[in-house]
Amino acid sequence: MSHFSQIKTQIRNLPALESALTDLGLEWKAGPQPIRGYQGQTQTAEVVIEQENGYDIGFSRTDKEYELVADMDFWQQAWSVDRFLDQVTQRYAYHTVVNTTAEQGFQVTEKVQNDDGSIRLVVQRWNA
Repeated sequence: MSHFSQIKTQIRNLPALESALTDLGLEWKAGPQPIRGYQGQTQTAEVVIEQENGYDIGFSRTDKEYELVADMDFWQQAWSVDRFLDQVTQRYAYHTVVNTTAEQGFQVTEKVQNDDGSIRLVVQRWNA
């Protein structure tokens, strides 16, 4: 019997998560709204990614962070679950760093996508 699985993440900022999903070319809907699971089961999520097979992926808020919620038997993404979370987490970290440094008066002056997939950022702040 299929059921929803919850995978803990370190994601705490909803706008950065939404930006990360958009960067990856994923269509998502803002919640709260139900994600669809096996035999009509539903669970509420703050972000929902609908899949063509009728079973959704979502990110639900816990006390401290968002967790990935999905029925893994019906996973239908281009990446494995681990690779999906790696991609989302990398883009989430990028947006978190850029937004946090911008709030502190910094600007990104250089952005390099390395061969290993990592991103190198150089930020700078001008003092008057």
